[in-house]
Amino acid sequence: MINRRIVLSSRPTGIPVAENFRVEERPVPELADGEVLLENRVFAIDPAVRGMLDNVKSYLPPVPLGGLIPTMVLGRVARSRHPGFREGDYGRAFTGWETHSIISPGSVAFENVDVAPDLPLTLYMGACGWSGITAYVGLKRYGEMRSGDEVLVSAAAGAVGSVAGQIARLSGCRVIGIVGSPDKARMVTGKLRFDGAIDYRTAPDLDAEIARHFPDGIDLYFDNVGGATLDAVLPKMKAFGRIPVCGMIANYNHQSDPYPLRNIWQVLVNRITMRGFLAYEAADMLHEAESALTGGVRSGELIATENVSTGLESAPAAFIRLMSGQTTGKTLVRLDEDVSTLESWRLTR
Repeated sequence: MINRRIVLSSRPTGIPVAENFRVEERPVPELADGEVLLENRVFAIDPAVRGMLDNVKSYLPPVPLGGLIPTMVLGRVARSRHPGFREGDYGRAFTGWETHSIISPGSVAFENVDVAPDLPLTLYMGACGWSGITAYVGLKRYGEMRSGDEVLVSAAAGAVGSVAGQIARLSGCRVIGIVGSPDKARMVTGKLRFDGAIDYRTAPDLDAEIARHFPDGIDLYFDNVGGATLDAVLPKMKAFGRIPVCGMIANYNHQSDPYPLRNIWQVLVNRITMRGFLAYEAADMLHEAESALTGGVRSGELIATENVSTGLESAPAAFIRLMSGQTTGKTLVRLDEDVSTLESWRLTR
């Protein structure tokens, strides 16, 4: 059996290009006791991976040249020598852009996924997977969201932001999303039913536009981007406002020259709680989050959004589109055309 994989050929400068990646083939080794062989079905294409492609310290180590591009995958157990995982089971694991992965449960993040026959596989890597879970725990635990909050969400048309804004709206909050194009603004206010949107690319004055939408200030800012947007938001926060920090997309393509925050002193002035978080650290909330998210999708209250490419070789281009700001919803790669997607699921309902 041959494993096809995509590795780092050269380090990107700014937005990645196709030449930064190459495809390799290797034999799949025999399983040792306690190991599981995953036949990968869906890749999550995440912006945080960009930070690992530079040779700088992050919350995960940098990818070496020639190293596998890391990602979260949904796979089917093809073989198992581990008592907790049976052939045919589905699992999510942090592995990489490859067709097959050998997992040693306990040494890497790996969890069984109870795939419902009436839901598409891609959903478990988007709105009902770690993107949705991140939005859910970020708002409820780290953002201490309460009904009536004035909420601002950045990257609101993206994988996490699109879910976060909807959860906040369904929880009785007024929600404004920051996006990067008129089409994205129309999507979040129309399809996703946010109360308003700010297109930061066309707004002549981002500070004034935020102030116009929040004349009395912001209770909760769900931050996906950092940089100049965070700097503009800080003075608009109410006293004792909360900022759960999910990502720093604005700096991922320019980690060696990050945006210098000018207004960080507002954290003290308004006694703001600003906290970075990783969703998997809220392990006690995972079942609650997954149940709420799948229930919301089934009922139609929560609109899941995704853009899906097909085939291993499509992963670099999907990642480049994501890091160029050209995507909406969760960016995914399915390894085969028989993997069900939201689009095919909706056609059968």
